[in-house]
Amino acid sequence: LRRAAAESDLIITSGGVSTGEEDHVRSAIANHGSLYFWRLAIKPGRPVAMGQIGSTPLAGLPGNPVAALLTFALVARPMIESLAGATMHVPRRFRVTSEFAYKKKTGRREYVRVSLDGLKARRFPKEGAGMLTSLTETDGLVELPEELTRLEPGTEVDFVPYSELI
Repeated sequence: LRRAAAESDLIITSGGVSTGEEDHVRSAIANHGSLYFWRLAIKPGRPVAMGQIGSTPLAGLPGNPVAALLTFALVARPMIESLAGATMHVPRRFRVTSEFAYKKKTGRREYVRVSLDGLKARRFPKEGAGMLTSLTETDGLVELPEELTRLEPGTEVDFVPYSELI
């Protein structure tokens, strides 16, 4: 990381920021630079780190593909735009109707992969931030706010197409 910082304007890593025995990126940031935050109240993507090595900013994304995409779009991309002096892109959201029930913890924002049939959102049948097919076989994400704990079919929700995230 120190070598990358000396040669780069920005460091982006993927993987190694969680709590597993082989997850060393977070501690390396803390030991060799400044760790500004680690973990966000989002799913998928909780283990994300933001820090700096020397004067070089660093975004430590999760290793799972779904979590990496989401945290890149929500954390790293705005940082890159800010550093470049660009106007921050705010992903457009569209109101759609949920065709699925969903339970979640309060206090955490969750993003559910869905396919659209007109303005009706169907949830991808399998969970898991490591399931690449859950991205390739869906149209975008339904964003569920922190205060929501139960979603019932027929409820209007915010939908974010992947084209708004990339």
